[in-house]
Amino acid sequence: MKSLKDRISNGELLIGCWLNLGSSISAEIVGLAGFDWVLVDFEHGSGSEKDVLLQLQALEHTNAAPIVRVESFARQRIHRMLDFGAEGIMVPRIETPAEAQLAAKALRYQPDGLRGVARMVRASEYGYKFDQYFQISKNNIVGVIQIETVESLNHLGEISRLDGIDVIFIGPMDLSTALGITGEWDHPTYCEVIKETAKAAKKAGKAAGILLPHPDEFSKYFDLGYRFIASGSDIGFISNGARNMVQTLIDKKNT
Repeated sequence: MKSLKDRISNGELLIGCWLNLGSSISAEIVGLAGFDWVLVDFEHGSGSEKDVLLQLQALEHTNAAPIVRVESFARQRIHRMLDFGAEGIMVPRIETPAEAQLAAKALRYQPDGLRGVARMVRASEYGYKFDQYFQISKNNIVGVIQIETVESLNHLGEISRLDGIDVIFIGPMDLSTALGITGEWDHPTYCEVIKETAKAAKKAGKAAGILLPHPDEFSKYFDLGYRFIASGSDIGFISNGARNMVQTLIDKKNT
């Protein structure tokens, strides 16, 4: 494991991005680019469950710690991604402390949690290091809870204080839509929400995280205390690169 949980606890700035293509090739390219962590998106991404495994294998020899975003706090899905070798789990649309507690418990083996136990899985090097993995996983698996609804805002403090959760992560598009101000990043209500989220995380000794609406807004969130910051995706990198190249060649033709 790549010590991501320790780095979060130390208050380091940790930059990441999204992997949406379901491609082990793009995962490897992005992992080698220098990000501290990457998010394999199994909620909205294009890949299947098998593609998640292939991406985790591709990221193994990079410095980027792999986090998988699952579709819900369903215990069985979280277990499977951890068995594949994910170093953290992001759970979307958590609304209540009870839901957050179930997600947190799914990250840990008994007696601390509810994670199912299997020896012959990739996370334990197919059983060769099961005893070691069993002992260290509690202090190495990163738990990320997404704040994306009005209901979740009503329980920020309680959710942030739960053991096993390391990052309180804003989903800006879903949250702004839930607030009725989709994409209005300078709206007073949205600005107040991101401030309160950062305060709640700090008070509980957790990191505040965000997928930046635009990389130019980095300073805005950093100054508020956000340290687990993502920007961009493999889809965006390819799409933007391709479009920029087309425009560059067109511009040269016209000069």
